[in-house]
Amino acid sequence: MSVLSLQNLSVTLRGRAIFNGISLEVDPGEFVGLIGPNGAGKTTLMRSSLGLIPSTGRSSLARLSARDRAKAVAWMPQAREIAWPIPVENLVALGAQAAGRGADQTAIEAAMARMGLAQFKGRAASRLSGGEQARALIARALAQDTPLLMADEPIAGLDPAHQISTMEVFASLANEGRSAVVSLHDLGLAARHCTRLVLLADGGIMADGTPDQVLTPDNMARAFGVSVWHQQTDSGPVFQPLEVL
Repeated sequence: MSVLSLQNLSVTLRGRAIFNGISLEVDPGEFVGLIGPNGAGKTTLMRSSLGLIPSTGRSSLARLSARDRAKAVAWMPQAREIAWPIPVENLVALGAQAAGRGADQTAIEAAMARMGLAQFKGRAASRLSGGEQARALIARALAQDTPLLMADEPIAGLDPAHQISTMEVFASLANEGRSAVVSLHDLGLAARHCTRLVLLADGGIMADGTPDQVLTPDNMARAFGVSVWHQQTDSGPVFQPLEVL
């Protein structure tokens, strides 16, 4: 049974069609990277899937009550700033509370450990660096312990080590039978870690499949206007945009 089902989803904002007729299914065990040029509708697709903005068509998540949706999906938007001096442990605990489990200490500690935050548990979240705040917010979503996690550019602003480790966390969720849908601009990390990529461009889905199937020179030229180098190596797939066409 899919954790997200979209059927003919369309969104128009301020009189402009963002995308039309998007249909897709996300199954347990998938790590889906949502990619595409700026303005293609990646954030809008996730927000409309969650019922946060008006749309036409059908989303299995948008049809749920707020209580049931909180048990089905954890959502991490782009906004990163934490303005209140709540201890990191309490911030992460909000994820478990959102799913109606109260202070689930096991889930809270596991989420902080996964994001390398155990040493910050008592520190005010507002005193963390920008990258540390991003990791704390990911930990909050992990503590919600839902079948699906959706995150909008979660690795933006992280240093390379934490970008890689965060992608490994999402991949580990998929290995455990859960699912993640994550918008990304780093196509190299998408190629190495995602099980599936959905390429948004020109008002719809241009390509949907494995990284090898989606990150083709033709698709990258059409969607981004760039040439690319993509190679399978002994260390895994390596993908690099090269030049503007």
